[in-house]
Amino acid sequence: MIKDFYIKNMVCDRCIKVLKNEIEAQEIAIVEIELGRIQLNILNDKELDKLEKIIISNGFEIINSVEEKITEKVKIDLIKIVSKLPLDLKENLSTHLAETMHQDYSKVSKVFSSTEGITIEKYFIKLKIEKVKELIEAQEKNFTEISQFLDYSNINHLSKQFKIETGMSLTDYKLLQNKGRNPLDQIV
Repeated sequence: MIKDFYIKNMVCDRCIKVLKNEIEAQEIAIVEIELGRIQLNILNDKELDKLEKIIISNGFEIINSVEEKITEKVKIDLIKIVSKLPLDLKENLSTHLAETMHQDYSKVSKVFSSTEGITIEKYFIKLKIEKVKELIEAQEKNFTEISQFLDYSNINHLSKQFKIETGMSLTDYKLLQNKGRNPLDQIV
């Protein structure tokens, strides 16, 4: 029987690779795999038990509630947006998410805030700040280029947001020896 499983904390290509390899090693048929979701052809309860063990042993969770599925879909969508640079949203974030989720944004926003304890906008800012840290560490772009890549109106806007989120300036962060980025699955 073909079944979709929504997976919490499956936020990068490495997550996909790990789960794909382990599921295939157990000879469970993968129909499709993407960030936050696996579609499998599960033949029996034994395969289902194997899947649950794989997921748990790798630090993931199977999502069962509708609210958690909505929240995880939002997170995955925002992670995808931030991973493709330059950031290029054709419409505002609320319109984008309403279209992507095929639901009213106010409902999606309310569910996200109640399950995560922060707004979608605040979560998106946190993701962008982690991307800024990544770009600073790569040392390929200056601060102005980074602000443009992440669609900030100007360098001052980025600087203020970075200071609010991290407690330090962009330059101070650049000079740090141990930078300390947050894993995407732990941003809340």
